[in-house]
Amino acid sequence: MSTADQVRAFRGMTRAGTRSVLIYRGDLITGAVALVIQVVLAIAVWRIVYSGRGPVDGVDARTAVAYAAIAACLQSVLLPWQFSTLPMRIRNGQIATDLTRPLGLIWQVFGQNLGVLLGRLPLGAIGLAVAAVLGALTLPPGWAAGLLSLVATVGGALVAMLCNLIVSMVTFWTFEVSGPLMVYRFGSAFLSGSLIPLWFMPGWLRGSVEWLPFQAQVYTPVSIYLGQTRGGQALALVGVQLVWVVLSTVLLELVWRRARYRVVVQGG
Repeated sequence: MSTADQVRAFRGMTRAGTRSVLIYRGDLITGAVALVIQVVLAIAVWRIVYSGRGPVDGVDARTAVAYAAIAACLQSVLLPWQFSTLPMRIRNGQIATDLTRPLGLIWQVFGQNLGVLLGRLPLGAIGLAVAAVLGALTLPPGWAAGLLSLVATVGGALVAMLCNLIVSMVTFWTFEVSGPLMVYRFGSAFLSGSLIPLWFMPGWLRGSVEWLPFQAQVYTPVSIYLGQTRGGQALALVGVQLVWVVLSTVLLELVWRRARYRVVVQGG
């Protein structure tokens, strides 16, 4: 299979992933309504928390509210309840067909996950639009911060997809991964800073979280966008994202080498 054919196959998997999101309009509408409610509540809560108060740890009310709104929208795109169809395909035996395709299984699933992410971008845009109407958004402190935050968002998306795929691989051993995925989603929502910014966490907890890949998913791009992380520190956080992309890729390959020998189809 030539490189051009592999690229076309990957694009096909990405389109299939996007269609799998857009085809269920009821789910899209429900997800949009849920995100709007989440954004409105997050804005209201943080405004109440800061009511009559000045900056806390150098973070003013406008920055905290903007962080809460943007983080909620980013979380809805990067951490959906069902990101990959791999667990379902393993359980119903479709994995046998996937393994016979010229495009490798990892690239098939990664393309599908990318399609799901792209299909959920309109939800994030709706949430940001609501936040803008409520006056909860701010512009980055400069074009450099805006550009670097965009790069960090891409890096966060890569880390999120790789981590999700690694967790999904557990299905090769358990055949049921909804429990681990739920634990992963709730854990990553907290540890990524999408619920509480890292700058409000106790020092001992923040020091531990900074060693994990989760902060790279949400906290890094949002903190850079809002100007809370600047200069060399911002570049260091993007560098940490790159390190986690490499480490997650290596770990995924190691897990896949073991998982391929666990394939069971119709009990055979």
